[in-house]
Amino acid sequence: MFAAAGHSAPRLFELLYPASASRGRRIHHVPILTHDAFYKENGVPGFLSNEGVELAWTQYQGLLVKKLNLLTEGTNYANASTKTLLLENARNPGAAALFNYASMAHNNHFFFNCLSPNPGTPMPAKLADMLIADFSSIATLRQELLATAEAMFGPGFVWLVKETESASFKILATYIAGSPYPGAHHRRQPVDMATQSPDTIGGLSGEDYARQTQVQNTAGKFGLFSRSARRALGGVSVQPVLCINTWEHVWLRDWGLGNKRGFLEAWWNIIDWKVVEDFADVGETIRREANKFRR
Repeated sequence: MFAAAGHSAPRLFELLYPASASRGRRIHHVPILTHDAFYKENGVPGFLSNEGVELAWTQYQGLLVKKLNLLTEGTNYANASTKTLLLENARNPGAAALFNYASMAHNNHFFFNCLSPNPGTPMPAKLADMLIADFSSIATLRQELLATAEAMFGPGFVWLVKETESASFKILATYIAGSPYPGAHHRRQPVDMATQSPDTIGGLSGEDYARQTQVQNTAGKFGLFSRSARRALGGVSVQPVLCINTWEHVWLRDWGLGNKRGFLEAWWNIIDWKVVEDFADVGETIRREANKFRR
């Protein structure tokens, strides 16, 4: 959707991510949704008007990928997926903007991908059984998801996630552009980047920067090859299966001030539960579905 940006990449990113001739260059673009043409013409029935889709998806996602193009042009990340960008930069104090734009683009795509053009899509029996085992009933799951989203003071996302080790389902809230993935559960940014010079990479000495961005041991429980290498201390490895976007630009146009609850209730009726089931089935299905989020 976007032509190659003509601006030079910020000097900070040139320092952190020098261009590599061994990697091909691909421009980030707005992904084509499964029901893209229908949504753009008709909106998401009972949920978002076509103007609402234009704002929350076409325009906003377009802005995010345009920013990504500007930040990654001529770097090793020019052809990286949004998930790769957010995971590899979550602990980089000099890449807050890159993390935020990549994570937000990934989250917004995930949100729209779980919508259906057919209100009231039935939940597959297998998925229902799995969810009832953890929430006692689908009504309880709905109540908790919507209550969590309604209570969020500020923009963000509310996720239904599946723990990859216990296979149990949980509700997780992330604020602003936060990510549900375990590799991004903690940010290593000890200073306010708005008050720092890019030349100092967050005000850290070379030794401190290396300590915070490079693996310090390559063997043992916390080494490069351990299961917890990309997990925050005390963190849990999860697979997101569903999310609701609570950013105001998504719902204000169609639902107005004071009717966030109406937006949330309409969202529950427009979920594509087959997509959720695909993500919930840990295995080949998840890997196939996850490939949709590599742009």
